[in-house]
Amino acid sequence: MAANDRVRVRGVSIFRPIIYGNTATVLSQQERGALPTPDHTHRWTVAVRSAASAPDSEVVGGADDISYFIKRVTFKLHDTYSNPTRNLDKPPFEISETGWGEFEIQIRITFIPEAGEKAITFYHHLKLHPWTAVGSGDPEIPPLDAAMKMGPVHSWQYDEIVFHEPFQSFLNILTAHPPTPLPKTKRRPVPFHTANPGSLEASKGGVPEFTLQMEREESERLDSARKAVIVEQEKWREKLIEKEKELERLQGQLDNS
Repeated sequence: MAANDRVRVRGVSIFRPIIYGNTATVLSQQERGALPTPDHTHRWTVAVRSAASAPDSEVVGGADDISYFIKRVTFKLHDTYSNPTRNLDKPPFEISETGWGEFEIQIRITFIPEAGEKAITFYHHLKLHPWTAVGSGDPEIPPLDAAMKMGPVHSWQYDEIVFHEPFQSFLNILTAHPPTPLPKTKRRPVPFHTANPGSLEASKGGVPEFTLQMEREESERLDSARKAVIVEQEKWREKLIEKEKELERLQGQLDNS
């Protein structure tokens, strides 16, 4: 490796779009009876994948092999599972299990040595039961036979892993593997997100797919959230200044009394 390969490229940022989340299906009575844990009601798969979906694929995302920049994905499951910490060092970065309850899964992504980057961690709430609209009156946990007729449940989050001023060697690896672009327009149902309640109806009818429009909407939601945080910070800063002035005035009165 040349010495300049370990030099960071100043002023350059490059990102890779990923998704993480899960798909869950209701087990039939026969499937439940065949399990050593007959109280389990669902089969689920949690995964980290590239954002774009392969044509005619029955899975969400996964068009690209992301092992060129990801060395390991670690899933931390609920402690009731055997070997709850699962390390995956090659694609597909996913695990499948059965269960009856929802819980939070910790997802830790470790990059290849060439990246020289620290591992990052995401958290995903395992979703087993169908999404429902707020105020619709639909039960949050419908009977199993009704849930089975609704089909698989999908819960996926889009994210962009940004590398600021990467090492030249790592930048060469990234640029040699451009990600498959997201479709510009909606071709399939879209993944539902609680931040966008209006997407519930658009999420029905098959395997969902992320699009460029969704990417833009997510970016706009993040920008709005950042602006709201800035406004809130400024409000509290002004309140703090007022309180400091009040404290200074009271202190002055005490000194003169």
